[in-house]
Amino acid sequence: MNAACFNKSILITATLILLTLGGCKKYLDQQPITAVGADVVFSDVASTYKALSGVYSRLVGDAGFGIRLSLYYTVDTDEMQGPTGAADNDRRDIARYSATSGNAQITNPFNQLFQGIEYASICIENIPKMAMYANGSDQQKKQLQRMYGEALALRAQFYYEAIINWGDLPSHFLPAAALAAANPFPSKTDRDTLYNHILTDLKTAEDLVPWRNEVTGIGDAADERITKGAVKGLRARIALFRGGYSLRGNAAMQRSADYITYYQLAKDECNDIINSGQHALNPSFRSLWKDQVCGHAVTDPQGELMFQASAIGGTGAEDTKLGYYNGPTVNALGNKSINVLPSYFYLFDSADLRRDVTCAPYNVNADGAVKAGQAITAICDGKYRRDWITNPAIAPANAIQYFGLKWQILRYSDVLLMFAEAENEINGPTVAAYNAINQVRRRGYGKPPATPDATVDYSGLTKTSFFDAIVKERSLELGGEGERKFDLIRWNLLASKLSAAKAAMLSMSNSSGPFTILPTAMYFFTNSTADDYTLWANSFFKPAPFTDPAVVYNTQTGNYTLLPGDDAVIVTGTSNVVTLPNASTNAGKTYWVKYSPVNLAATNASWTYSMKTNTISGQTMDGTTATSNTYSGTVAATTAPAAPTTTGPVKIVGFYSNGARWTTANSVAWLGTAINTTAISRFATGFVSGKSELLPIPQPAKDANFNLAQNPGY
Repeated sequence: MNAACFNKSILITATLILLTLGGCKKYLDQQPITAVGADVVFSDVASTYKALSGVYSRLVGDAGFGIRLSLYYTVDTDEMQGPTGAADNDRRDIARYSATSGNAQITNPFNQLFQGIEYASICIENIPKMAMYANGSDQQKKQLQRMYGEALALRAQFYYEAIINWGDLPSHFLPAAALAAANPFPSKTDRDTLYNHILTDLKTAEDLVPWRNEVTGIGDAADERITKGAVKGLRARIALFRGGYSLRGNAAMQRSADYITYYQLAKDECNDIINSGQHALNPSFRSLWKDQVCGHAVTDPQGELMFQASAIGGTGAEDTKLGYYNGPTVNALGNKSINVLPSYFYLFDSADLRRDVTCAPYNVNADGAVKAGQAITAICDGKYRRDWITNPAIAPANAIQYFGLKWQILRYSDVLLMFAEAENEINGPTVAAYNAINQVRRRGYGKPPATPDATVDYSGLTKTSFFDAIVKERSLELGGEGERKFDLIRWNLLASKLSAAKAAMLSMSNSSGPFTILPTAMYFFTNSTADDYTLWANSFFKPAPFTDPAVVYNTQTGNYTLLPGDDAVIVTGTSNVVTLPNASTNAGKTYWVKYSPVNLAATNASWTYSMKTNTISGQTMDGTTATSNTYSGTVAATTAPAAPTTTGPVKIVGFYSNGARWTTANSVAWLGTAINTTAISRFATGFVSGKSELLPIPQPAKDANFNLAQNPGY
């Protein structure tokens, strides 16, 4: 929604509002929140619109997609992991599957989801009763019908989010006042029954809500409100969950016998969206995120951003901490609390452009532009980045935490992938299934989505291998968007994928198996403003300089002037001087210099070294007045090695010519034991199959409703 309609509209009604059904908080003191009755609120289009805004507002804020539903509850997976630090009965424990019913970060989101359900139910109850709904002008009737459909869709979204996190829940499809009078302490309802109800609601909603190109025709503005494509896409998603696996009350992962019915429903809804021509892929994956999402675009030309949780206000009530809690820091501001798994980084191949959007292996310096490369264990998720925000730009020194970035609930690429998955499950890998998945894949490689391309397209797969491709492609396309954990649960793959990720990272920490050729160090260019692979001097997919046994390096004991045919030089001694050739005649060239100081005197006393790389006369280094790079220091007697092993500490520096000057490249750790000690040591440490697929019911909810049974294992 736009800012004007997303003012903090508290739903005005004389109906008693309970934050949850018999749950999260005990009943309030039986007073209405205002003296204004429903007949006043639901009297015309404008006031009804304000009431609906109150429903939309429950999507965001700290307890919604502002941070908890989007970032706390969606990790650890085989893509991302949560924050470093010790167990805390808080956000870290949630990420590590160690949450208890008393965890401080569970109650408020549970409350807010049911608050959203309640607000939506009040709209659903009252809008069709309005005199204007039946007797208003044609425009008024269409606008109110749309709002009725939106309320149904929003309630379905709130319920879906609650079910995937907590499983079976009380049925709450009337305003709380009516429900409380009939049954103030309801028991849980089986989630399949809840899913069936909201699927039916969404079927009603999709006949009430316009397509995106019909919005202005009924007198509404083109903004971020739900349109027919979003309703159908949400219905498809929920159908796949209705037909998928979930943790049941008997602590078993099960799916219903009629699951194929729901795959067919999902396929049909996705097919309607595809055939409507209302939505398409942005040709550039990078532009979609940098220019549209981080650019605060209200609408996108292709309609790929189908359902967004808007954010305004700069506070925890209705804004988001996207780009502050997660993403790279700017001027050391930000939390960096979501890290990309090293194994996920290498799920992408070198030509997949989505990697450098989804993964941000850098922080931003105090000027807000220059990047500093980060170790493989400190890569941030990259789709929501403070340094990409341009509308308005956030000054590097500004310590605010709320940037107004919108959480993406549904994108058109997800619709294509859902269609491909459902079609394969029903009919195997048909032409239609290939066309859907390959559109997404082509865009990821910078190819025109609608044009077949044998270099990237999937083909010749079995039903099983096509499903495996779906599992992989959804991760590559939707990484960091909160889908992975719940996808893995509905496929009954969460336990096995967590285990596989740990095994892969262990191999990476040992540089073993398929990871033996990967670099142990990566080198980033000094003073670079690049935010993709061009920040880095060496390849992510080849050994680090001086570690490839197939490469012969030039070793010099004295001073040396690099030649155009050289690639790297090792200099030994205590005072070598290496001279770089002309930068203009060596444009694009990278020279590697390994400083390996040796105490030629072969004594066990303290000794110093000062080794230097110079530019030729008149040329500079790193865009400053500097003309040299020096490596110097002292080796103390207590640590000096005995002859003949008389080497000091080694340093490697890359020197790159941009055609006018030289730029240095300095290292960060890549493959090595830190992957084990930093990443694996905190990854999903509390996961228990048959328990951790659901969160515990918050203790305050159980205290308020003695009929609310706890989830398995808690």
